[in-house]
Amino acid sequence: MIDVAFLDPVQEGIRRVEKRMLGQADGLHPELSAALRQLFDAGGKRIRVGITLLMGRLLHADPSDLITLASGIELLHTATLVHDDLIDGALIRRGTPTLNASWSPAATVLTGDYIFARAAQLAAETDSVPIMTLFSETLAIIVNGEINQMFGKRLMIDQPAYEQRIYAKTGSLFETACKSAAMLSTHDGTTWEHARVYGRQVGMAFQIVDDILDFTGEQETVGKPVASDLRQGLVTLPAILYQDLGGDAALLHSVVQGQASEGQISCLVEAIRTGGAIQASMQVAEDFIESGLQALANFPDCLEKQSLESLARFIVQRRN
Repeated sequence: MIDVAFLDPVQEGIRRVEKRMLGQADGLHPELSAALRQLFDAGGKRIRVGITLLMGRLLHADPSDLITLASGIELLHTATLVHDDLIDGALIRRGTPTLNASWSPAATVLTGDYIFARAAQLAAETDSVPIMTLFSETLAIIVNGEINQMFGKRLMIDQPAYEQRIYAKTGSLFETACKSAAMLSTHDGTTWEHARVYGRQVGMAFQIVDDILDFTGEQETVGKPVASDLRQGLVTLPAILYQDLGGDAALLHSVVQGQASEGQISCLVEAIRTGGAIQASMQVAEDFIESGLQALANFPDCLEKQSLESLARFIVQRRN
């Protein structure tokens, strides 16, 4: 859990969500139970939990249903991380070994599948068919996005294609977190739409900042090698804007195709860091945040709205 003031109104709710998540590990095969506890105890920013709880409280959702919903959202997120780490061959996340670092691929896949199933069960416990439908649609978007990313590696893409990819990867779940919280609270479709737009835009900015930190962060802070996406042939916004700003396209293509030396990769990373692409990428993220705040402006003033404003601004200020 991150210690930031904008989550103060929902700190108790976050603790209840974490307890609810740990409860999903009870009564299982000892190995599966231990793996789940490892995953759930690993912590994380809990941004998706916080945004769900804040939106729901702003709109006066039933507190018990809101905890159930936020737990389902975070379980869905956790399941995607389990599968992502396996697909990417990642052995470390947040400074600790990933599940697939010690388990077979089959056991890792099955663990992710189990968490997906528990997330779906929690969505069902809200007794809302629209929310259950939204969960299933979001999972389909995420999985389709992963497949597109898998087969799109080592291909140059433009900014619109990049934004489609990060919507599937991140924006869609933020969108679902906020929209489903609104769906718990009201039948007003206009309110649902304002919540959806806020969540989507904040989620898009969150992923863009992640992609910026992949270039600007230190390995010890971000928990993975600098420019790890680029090294794997995955083109993100800083690389796209580097080329758009007149960068060395031949060098970029060589790196993306896996045909560059370590020295060439280091030169490209430094050029992306210093050539204006980082600032341009951050401006795109800030534009998404401002768009999200415009949607949030339609809600009544209260502590939760102020916290959601602060959360949005935190997205483009964070360093890990």
